[in-house]
Amino acid sequence: MLKTHTRILLAGLLLLLILFLTACAKDIPRYTPPAERAAAPVDQPWVSGQFLALAYHDVEDEDPDQGFLSVRTDRLVDQLAWLRENGYQAVSVDQILEARNGGKPLPDRAVLLSFDDGYRSFHTRVLPILKAYRWPALLAPVGMWMDTPANRQVDFGGSPQPRDRFLDWNEVREISRSGLVEIAAHTDASHYGALANPQGNTEPAAAIRVYDGRNRQYESEEQFQARMGRDVAAITEKIRSATGRAPRVWVWPYGAEGGSTLKIAGEHGYQMALTLEDGPSRVSRLMSTPRLLLSNDPQLRAFADSVAGMEALPMMRVAHVDLDYVYDPDPAQADRNLGELVQRIVDMQINTVFLQAFADPEADGLVRSVYFPNRWLPMRADLFNRVSWQLQNRAHVSVYAWMPVLAVDLDPAIARVTRWDPAHPDAAPAPDPDQYLRLSPFDPVARQRIGDLYEDLARYTLFDGVLFHDDALLSDFEDASPGALAAYRKAGLPGSIAELRADPDTLQRWTRLKSRALVDFTAELAGRVRAVRGPQVKTARNLYAEAILNPGSETWFAQNLDDFLGAYDWTAPMAMPRMENVPEAQEHAWLDRLVDAVARRPGALDRTVFELQARDWRTGPGRPESTPIDTAVLAGWMARLQLRGARSFGYYPDDFSQDQPRLQGIRPAISDAWYPIR
Repeated sequence: MLKTHTRILLAGLLLLLILFLTACAKDIPRYTPPAERAAAPVDQPWVSGQFLALAYHDVEDEDPDQGFLSVRTDRLVDQLAWLRENGYQAVSVDQILEARNGGKPLPDRAVLLSFDDGYRSFHTRVLPILKAYRWPALLAPVGMWMDTPANRQVDFGGSPQPRDRFLDWNEVREISRSGLVEIAAHTDASHYGALANPQGNTEPAAAIRVYDGRNRQYESEEQFQARMGRDVAAITEKIRSATGRAPRVWVWPYGAEGGSTLKIAGEHGYQMALTLEDGPSRVSRLMSTPRLLLSNDPQLRAFADSVAGMEALPMMRVAHVDLDYVYDPDPAQADRNLGELVQRIVDMQINTVFLQAFADPEADGLVRSVYFPNRWLPMRADLFNRVSWQLQNRAHVSVYAWMPVLAVDLDPAIARVTRWDPAHPDAAPAPDPDQYLRLSPFDPVARQRIGDLYEDLARYTLFDGVLFHDDALLSDFEDASPGALAAYRKAGLPGSIAELRADPDTLQRWTRLKSRALVDFTAELAGRVRAVRGPQVKTARNLYAEAILNPGSETWFAQNLDDFLGAYDWTAPMAMPRMENVPEAQEHAWLDRLVDAVARRPGALDRTVFELQARDWRTGPGRPESTPIDTAVLAGWMARLQLRGARSFGYYPDDFSQDQPRLQGIRPAISDAWYPIR
């Protein structure tokens, strides 16, 4: 009898152990055999047409002044030696342009050395080193600084500096005759910060429409074009006069790009434009060439890590922020709110903020006003530019402007997305009350005016990317507006919703047309932004999770994962278990399925940022309001995504005023400084 009980007890214990191990196994990272693991970018073969660009400034023998981003002479020598010993080869602008034009390819580990501003140290310290190495480089002086007479100080962005710290045109001429140095343009007189908004922020003059505080208005587009047209023409002629050769490379002050100025530069013959973005450069996109900024006089180990890191795949960690939380009718209170937000983002140690550019105080998703000057909607406050600039420069994060695609409350005469109701087939189609109230993407007036909003956003604010909102969808009974029906007929499809839904093949063709139409419209919007802000602007678009887990649901949303991966820099699935009514016990398995579905596309996880929810928006009996997600639960979801192979993720919304989610609990899970999981 004792034996039987012992066996039962041992069997029970064994069963419990098996259950325990099974439960634990669910939290073990998915195993990938070594042969199937991707090599780190730095260990992969060099990509054809790729080069790295380094941005130096002043060079000093001791006490490098970071007001001039100086490096010590001995450290510059060490850095160039490290590059040579590790297989890097300095290349000239001629070599880069030849490779771009289909000629001789660049060598592996090609590197472009560039020196900004026009310091005299380039002549006295850098040029002898370049001659010893026989390495080419680029020198980008500022015209008005070179023009300064010998008996006057240089106006260094509003700070008077000794004239002998900078080159003069005779020295620039001598340097250009060395045969090693290309002279580039760093503007003539636009290397300074100009007033950019009513709150007093100063931003790079070459990239913004200057704000006139006295008249409380922005520089017009015509005034901006004239100002920068004069600048580009002036510096081009000065370099041609000094060197006998027109400059071919434009170098942005502070790395801040502007599409309008870039167009002017292109008209003057410039073939490259250098920024201060991170990442490798490509001969296929020379008008937006990233460079590694050498600041803080890096020691050799930090320099080597930075150079190797330029080849690393980007990783996004995101807080998605409602600007409505910052806004207050009292400007002083709004400023305090902004300070709280910036400090929280600094403390969180993330790298990206998706920032609301529109107002939605009614929380119904219909955009009736925005936070930037524009042609078509009321401006609730001129706030987006200030918040974006502060986040970029104080919290050192990338900012994506979160914008609607269709849910904009414009002129009632403009066509709305309408739904055909199969229960009342003879009734006139009408907007779906259970969906966003949207303008029809098939209406030319709607497209033009929404595009105007995006263009105005680009004109009056600085940001790194655009996040297209989840309002860009069309259900399986939409769009039934006259313009949409005409578009279907033009594409060879039936001209009524009933006929479009009559058989599976026609329904599929109609669905694909709508999916592509939404993608094409967002591409048009991105194009209008880039024309003003520059080609560096990235794109992201929210995607419903069901469109990933159930590809057949494209019919319900007109969204397709493969379309998104091909069209945008980042695909942003709404990985929100509670919104999808996933039982709590199944949330981790649901997230696993979502990540796995994306992972089946090669390289897709490197371009996907999963957006989790920080609030449970479901209401009902006993739940009159939405409630915060427990921070530990949210952190657990983040851990689960990482364990499954996701590298990029974030959450919405961040309620900084209520510390929701709790900073101390969420930071270890989301911070890129804490990666992977600790």
